[in-house]
Amino acid sequence: MWFETLILILDSTVRLSTPLLLACLAGLFSERSGVVDIGLEGKMLVAAFGSAAAAYWTGSAWVGVSVGMMVAVMFSLLHGFASITNRGNQIVSAVAINFLAAGLTALLGQAWFRQGGRTPSLSKGGRFENIELPFAQELRDTPVIGPIYSELFSGHNILVYIAFLAVPLTWWVLFKTRFGLRLRAVGENPAAVDTAGISVTWLRYRAVIICGLLCGIAGSYLSIAQSAGFVKDMTAGRGYIALAALIFAKWKPKNAMFACLLFGFLDAVAIRLEGQSIPGIGEVPVQVFQALPYILTVVLLAGFIGKAIPPKASGVPYLKERS
Repeated sequence: MWFETLILILDSTVRLSTPLLLACLAGLFSERSGVVDIGLEGKMLVAAFGSAAAAYWTGSAWVGVSVGMMVAVMFSLLHGFASITNRGNQIVSAVAINFLAAGLTALLGQAWFRQGGRTPSLSKGGRFENIELPFAQELRDTPVIGPIYSELFSGHNILVYIAFLAVPLTWWVLFKTRFGLRLRAVGENPAAVDTAGISVTWLRYRAVIICGLLCGIAGSYLSIAQSAGFVKDMTAGRGYIALAALIFAKWKPKNAMFACLLFGFLDAVAIRLEGQSIPGIGEVPVQVFQALPYILTVVLLAGFIGKAIPPKASGVPYLKERS
């Protein structure tokens, strides 16, 4: 019985950590280039709305996720225009994007669908269905291996697999390609990159575009994969949790995956224990588990994993020196 419960919790962990992981990797690209982006929440939210609306009108989940990515990239470019081109305050710009996204999705949702900011429920073709891996049914009744393979590895939609494949891909891009080397360099010493004849502005714009693409997939996952439509404020702070995971992971892809899995696990446990009484403690409010990711980040950074040092040029607008 305990093994089955553990498998169910771990299965929920994978599903719940997927949007966190995509958003965390999005922030990783942006912040490695020196652009602080606390607007992950807003970009996920507009992507969730855009993808659900497009999937409803077209009946295609792939059209939905494409629109979600395009909308998120547009908001990323808005952040880039404010903070890279005009060298504005990156924190203020990102906060403005979060407010704009929250208001715009509610306004357009009510104007277009008249359902209190929601979109209508999506049809079968408008959302991503779960994929059953080969031999999942045949191995289901096999002790230990069967439940692990059929529940943990099989039975997820394609965006879940994309999210976890994005981790080694991100590592390869950042640490094994010329683009990744330049991206990390521009986050540490943009003046040196500029001296080498490489455009700091263009590198940072490419980073925020990648950030928008990943946020678009993360938001789309919420509305057309995990759910069957958009509801008002459905990101529910996941963008901020992804930022906490990014700091906790010290801006490294592999660490980011484990941090998001940890936070997803806490969320899964909260759902499992909601309304249940723990012997000797009683019923634990669900808000305790919702606050744990932030508390855990502060505690671990303060006493266990050491100081998280961001890229040196993080949050600093670059002004090209004129000769």
